[in-house]
Order: sequence, then C-alpha cells, then structure tokens
Amino acid sequence: MTTRRTFIRRTAAAIAGVSVISRVEAGGRREDSGEQLFPVVVSTWNHGLPANEAAWEILRSGGYALDAVEAGVKIPEADPAVMTVGYGGLPDRDGKVTLDACIMDEKGGAGSVTFLQHIKHPISVARLVMEKTPHVMLSGDGALQFALANGFRKENLLTDAAKKAWKAWLKTDRTFRPVVNIENEIRQNHDTIGMLAVDRRGNICGACTTSGMAFKMHGRVGDSPIIGAGLFVDGDVGGAVATGSGELVMKTVGSFLVVELMRNGRSPEEACREAVERIVHKIPGYHEHQIGYLALQKDGQVGAYCMKPGFDYAIRTDSRKELVPVASYCSE
Repeated sequence: MTTRRTFIRRTAAAIAGVSVISRVEAGGRREDSGEQLFPVVVSTWNHGLPANEAAWEILRSGGYALDAVEAGVKIPEADPAVMTVGYGGLPDRDGKVTLDACIMDEKGGAGSVTFLQHIKHPISVARLVMEKTPHVMLSGDGALQFALANGFRKENLLTDAAKKAWKAWLKTDRTFRPVVNIENEIRQNHDTIGMLAVDRRGNICGACTTSGMAFKMHGRVGDSPIIGAGLFVDGDVGGAVATGSGELVMKTVGSFLVVELMRNGRSPEEACREAVERIVHKIPGYHEHQIGYLALQKDGQVGAYCMKPGFDYAIRTDSRKELVPVASYCSE
C-alpha cells in the first residue's frame, strides 16, 4: 500500500533522477562540467580491458551498444588463456565445459543460454534467442540444437591447460567448496565477464558470459545467464552486472536490485554497496564468498562495490582506458 510518506519519497527520488539526466546533453556531455560521459563501456575484471577495446571500436564510430557488448565479450570467449569464459574455460567435475550467457537491450529485450556445450560464443547464441524466438532462455541440448541450426559450429572447448587443471583437481578429495578468487590460484585474476555500454544515442545494453565455477557439479547453472541476477538493464535507468559466487546473487536477485536502487535515487556505487550488504544481512556464510557488482547509469555514471578485496573493473571512454580497483565490504 502506498502511503503519503512513501509517495513523497518516491516522487523526490524520481525528480532527483530527472535532474541528473537533464544535465546531460545529447551525445553524452555533462552541461555543468563539459565532461564527456558517454559513449562508455565498462566490464568486470582485467580481461575486460581487451574486451572493452573491441566494444569501443563500435561505440566510437556511432554504433549500437548491443553490437558493442556482444563484440566485446566475444574476445574473452575466444581466448584460451581466459580460463573462466568460453573456449579454455575450466570444466565441471565430469570434465565437461559448459557455458552460460545472456544479453539484454535498452527496450527490455533479453536472451539467454544455459548449460551449453561445444559452442565457442554462447553470447551470440543468446542474442539469437532474443531476436529469433518467442523465448528468453534455452538450455542444454535444446540450446545446442538451436545454435547448430543457426550456423554455429560444434567445437571441442576443453584445452590442454584446462584439462591439466581438471586432472590435478581429480587427485584432491573432490569436495566442492567456493574459493574466493579461485582463478588467482590457477592462473590469473579472472571470473565471469559482465559488460555494460551506453552508445552515442544514449542506448544502454549489457552482456554476461561465463564457463561457471571450476569443477562444479555437472548441470550447475549460476547467476550469469539469469536476467535480473547476473545481468539487468532498464533503458530508463541503467544496468548492472554481477560476478563471483552466483548462488548468492541468485538468492538476492542482485543485478535487478542494483538497478531498482538506482531508480530510487542511489548512485551506482551506493546501489552496488547496498546489494552487497543485502547478502551480508540475509545469507549466512557470506564471508566465504566473493561478490562484485558493477553498475552503469544511462547518463554514463559508473560505480561498483564488492564483498572482498580483489575485484576490479575496466572502463573505456574518449578520455579513459584503465582498470579501476573496487572498494569492498570486508577488509584484507
């Protein structure tokens, strides 16, 4: 039930949101400072740097944000050195590389694939689910059949390096436990890649793709392909992506929460922080996990927050090309 107090609070937040957007001219320049806010692309982790460059090639020439985020995340999907995304991703406990991805546009269009095997670019399959079917999500064999029917090629995604890591894991007790930033121990500081972009026309789109937790149970699907968990975009507000232990993000519908908090007046960083704190207050054992949120408002403002130290995001604009460390709830 909407009380008078609630109505006043929501109205004030809405007015505040309009005032922020009104200070940004067409083309993304802030009136009061001249700062160029968009086009802009942001993505999670240091593999976001080369991914952003691919997206930027499209954005700087006036291209569509949806094309940019798809092209961007395809870079780590195809890189065998990135052991958490696409080709070269670490397998599940049965030695199978299973991939999840989703994509979303500024109009609320969404497509997703889960538990997809043998296809190097699940993000492109997810886009076709959005554009060519009445559905949002396809999974497993159905997703594979759809991909093959649309011209994708079946490939072996298990690289020698990933196979070696899996065989080493088989010599352990094989008890699955979440390990914060596990990819650091194996090879490099990588995890799911989530990407958000605003193009010159102010359209915001997002993409998320992953091979999931290393040595997970066969059939496990995390937050990355789930609209509202691993990714959410609202063209009137902005977008958010998540990385880390997907189960905690799913339980709190994290990316949707971040966007709704921005709708109600929070800055991107404030919204990300509140979403992390929601996990802290609701889920026992949160301290055993890493969670990172990255948010982008439609006016080009960026913010992020994480559970534990170690998360960073990549940003690319006309004047910036860097990796940004993120503040955390837990100390070192």
